[in-house]
Amino acid sequence: MLRSMTGYGRGEGTVEGRRITFEIRAVNHKYFEFSSRIPRGYLFLEDKLKTYVQNRVSRGKIDVFLQIETLEEADLTVQVNHSLALGYLEALKELKERYRLPDEPSLALLSRYSDIFSIHREPEDEEAVWEAVRQIADLAIGSFLQMRQDEGARLKADILSKAGKIMSIVEDIEREAPQTVKEYEERLHNKIQELLGDTRFEEQRVLTEVAIFADKVAIDEEIVRLRSHFAQLEKLLETEEPVGRKIDFLVQEMNREANTIGSKSVNSQIAYLVVDIKSEIEKIREQVQNIE
Repeated sequence: MLRSMTGYGRGEGTVEGRRITFEIRAVNHKYFEFSSRIPRGYLFLEDKLKTYVQNRVSRGKIDVFLQIETLEEADLTVQVNHSLALGYLEALKELKERYRLPDEPSLALLSRYSDIFSIHREPEDEEAVWEAVRQIADLAIGSFLQMRQDEGARLKADILSKAGKIMSIVEDIEREAPQTVKEYEERLHNKIQELLGDTRFEEQRVLTEVAIFADKVAIDEEIVRLRSHFAQLEKLLETEEPVGRKIDFLVQEMNREANTIGSKSVNSQIAYLVVDIKSEIEKIREQVQNIE
């Protein structure tokens, strides 16, 4: 299935007490380029995500966005800085004695000093976190790949349409090409008669000149190669593997054959038709830049 390099996918859900949101988007790029935005504390997921995506995508500029919200905080513990608490308590007692205050330092008073307490999170099970993230990533990747396939189907239809138009123009050129030699022969005869009048001339020399001219303007080989390139294009569009680079190279070869046909042509009608071919090939080339 032909795939575009452009796509977007989103997945979200709750897995084992974590609310996870995963987004992926991609645009055209010559190679595979990966970047991610991951919450602090979960950077160990970056390499796993890159490998995970690269196993499913061969080309494109990929951006991944991950959000993880812990809904259950059972893994949190509160610790007391006893030396600091003792320091506060002794300082309060000193104030009481120095200024003859009536109140005794209390637990309620000490609890106001937040720096006495610290909250610690137990180290997370990295494999468990990855498994939870992977489940949500699967949802996003599914819609992401489907979007790329849908766009790929549209690209395929458009490219085939343009290829069909080019083949139709090639048929017009094939019909017009023999007329080029015939017109040259007529012009040569007329020129000779204009110069020599009724004087006899060697017909074989004229035929030889016509044969040399026909060889110079012959485009049979170029048309055969052009047809072969388009037949190969149709096959590539049906393959399951990424073919963007192969088609890009093939389009360059098509353009080279069209240029050769144009350079050999002395027929204005063929020249116009070649311009039309090159225009359609350029349109195909632009579409190919979107193919994975």
